[in-house]
Amino acid sequence: MSRRATLLLLCAAVLMLAGVPGLARVGVVVGIAPPAPPGPGYVWQPGYWSWNGVQYVWVPGAYVVAPYVHAVWVPGAWIRHGPGWVGVAGRWRHWRR
Repeated sequence: MSRRATLLLLCAAVLMLAGVPGLARVGVVVGIAPPAPPGPGYVWQPGYWSWNGVQYVWVPGAYVVAPYVHAVWVPGAWIRHGPGWVGVAGRWRHWRR
């Protein structure tokens, strides 16, 4: 295959794949509301990836009782630090308007 044909084929492939993310967006419409929190004062803590010393493991989300009134859960995150990653734990903070 000539160099020009290879380049044209590569460009065509890139153009075809460029539209794929737009096609991957799928929404779901459900006819009933999701379950309510188990009671007043409960807050949803979303799931997250945790490192157990060998591999990443998924910790599922759960409803938890907020430690004080107007407490908001700020999820943790994994942040690149040099050649590796550092886990920043989630925390509670006071909600302000």
